[in-house]
Amino acid sequence: MTFPVDVIRNAFPALCEGVAHFDAPGGTLVPAVVAEAIRDSLSSSTCQRGTITVTERRTDAIVLGARQAMADLLGVDSSGVVFGRSMTQLTFDFARTIAESWSEGDEIVVSRLDHDANIRPWVYAAKRAGAIVRYAEFDPATSELTVDAVEQQLSDRTRLVAITAASNLIGTRPPVKAIAERVHARGALLYVDGVHNTPHAFVDVPDMGADFYTCSPYKFCGPHHGVLVASPALLEMLNPEKLLPSTNTVPERFELGTLPYELLAGTTAAVEFLANIAEPALSRREQLASAMAAIAEHEDGLRGKLEAGLAEHSRVTLYSRAQVRTPTLLFTVDGMEPLEVTARLAEFNINAPASSFYALEASHALGLGDAGGIRLGLAPYSSAEDIDRVLEALASII
Repeated sequence: MTFPVDVIRNAFPALCEGVAHFDAPGGTLVPAVVAEAIRDSLSSSTCQRGTITVTERRTDAIVLGARQAMADLLGVDSSGVVFGRSMTQLTFDFARTIAESWSEGDEIVVSRLDHDANIRPWVYAAKRAGAIVRYAEFDPATSELTVDAVEQQLSDRTRLVAITAASNLIGTRPPVKAIAERVHARGALLYVDGVHNTPHAFVDVPDMGADFYTCSPYKFCGPHHGVLVASPALLEMLNPEKLLPSTNTVPERFELGTLPYELLAGTTAAVEFLANIAEPALSRREQLASAMAAIAEHEDGLRGKLEAGLAEHSRVTLYSRAQVRTPTLLFTVDGMEPLEVTARLAEFNINAPASSFYALEASHALGLGDAGGIRLGLAPYSSAEDIDRVLEALASII
């Protein structure tokens, strides 16, 4: 299909401000249909879920609709979709619950490549249980995290491995499916951070081999909250702390308090928006497969152009080097602090943030310390004109 970038851009009111956005990895812009879905939910009556009144049924439909939308996006059973305030909050909650089965001397594996939200909750949970934390190292020279690097940290005492499906800092997409095979061969669970992966790939969680997979709708044109998916059978085995009167049904037993119905309505609209990039298909899942393939092709084409432009500058060091990665580029400019480059780009009305972006372990492994680098991230609404604009600005700055 011909990618309809102009049509897509017209769906985002914020683009009328004239800013070139390379800040999508931190949170995408929101199309009008998502904002309208949130508004409509807020302006309609909602309360607690139920089946008696019109209001109860409307509320129930919003929740079930959002679960099914996420199930279609990720290829899972809608009964295994859990909503939370953020991926960070969900991971802390699940780390505490899962760790109840750990004993002193058990081992947990995390990776240096990950966002801290998929490291620190496991470090704290392991400390409380007396478990040992092992780190899988990625190669700073290639940006790769290999199967062997993870397997070297596995043992018969390994209980859980936490790994990213795509680095939010440098875009690396590790071979999660192959890693899952090694992890499961040891009888351990695999917890995958899919926050940065989900906006750029067609996700099939069961095929990937993830026992738990997390993502955030605000990274794929939706509102701010978090999603975790797992098989309902696995969720049935976990018993989180919760209020006594609250239901013990899966997945509701993991959702503490009343859900943000307006955000769930917006999430459904975001999934629908992505699906509608493609031609109609027999199912929303099939439509999403086509749409995400088109998005990936569009973004990869722009990434190639951007990389070629950055390579023309001898003062630029690019840290995104993995063979398989998202359209996310981290770089520094010799003789300039990252925040200085960001500030200079802002003068050209270009949003390109500088930081370690909470991937602190990865930033230190790359030799960038707490400061990190400048990150250019692409989205479905990114255009060739945006690439020309940032490259011209960088040429002037450098």
